[in-house]
Amino acid sequence: METLLIDRREGVALITIERPEALNALNDRVFRDLDQCLDELADDAEIGAVILTGSGEKAFVAGADIKELATLDTLSAKTLSARGQRVFNKIETLPKPVVAAVNGFALGGGCELAMACHFRVASERAKFGLPEVGLGLIPGYAGTQRLPRLVGKGVAMELVLTGDMIDAARAHAIGLVNHVVRPEDLVPFTLKLVGKILKKGPLAVRHALEAVTAGVEMSREDGERLEAALFGILATTEDTKEGLAAFIEKRPPQFKGR
Repeated sequence: METLLIDRREGVALITIERPEALNALNDRVFRDLDQCLDELADDAEIGAVILTGSGEKAFVAGADIKELATLDTLSAKTLSARGQRVFNKIETLPKPVVAAVNGFALGGGCELAMACHFRVASERAKFGLPEVGLGLIPGYAGTQRLPRLVGKGVAMELVLTGDMIDAARAHAIGLVNHVVRPEDLVPFTLKLVGKILKKGPLAVRHALEAVTAGVEMSREDGERLEAALFGILATTEDTKEGLAAFIEKRPPQFKGR
């Protein structure tokens, strides 16, 4: 694809956003490539997990393309926001784990992209922020919705209203990222982490993603009903029978995704 490099290795698709001359800023082409790529990966039986990162050492994604934003009117701005939300929602609802490996600046749309992933690993050099208010705008790709769900309303409100940038250590402290590692360890560490997930039952992983992602938006009662329904669906699968038998027989399970 024009703006993405896709490296498939042992069940993992490592996607690198490749616009180093623009610090990997999001533009129309990136969104189109991401949209197509996500559809293909959702249907790819050989891929069990996705890692998303940015090219170069400076930026994961430094934000939206400012020149593109400067041309917008009310209708086109609303359309742009809705398009970004739709693509990022596709990441969040992908039935396979998507992990952001944040190697540098994750600002504006880049921070929103990282937040759309199921969880985040950051380089010590990573920086996060939603600086849109400094441009007279607000985050438009669901940043105002995902950030408070990840770090709490008070912290999110401060970050959105000040537009302040925070480092990886602060992002870890507030729960925005799960791990902070040395720059040279970012991809190897994330691959190892994802590899642990790939050893689990693929149907269980898929339904766990659904239970958490959908459940967090529901009432407690509705979330519990969803969990019970998914638990019931899994109970009669070959993978569950194999997992239980392997535990009893004290051997590694051989999951087949059935």
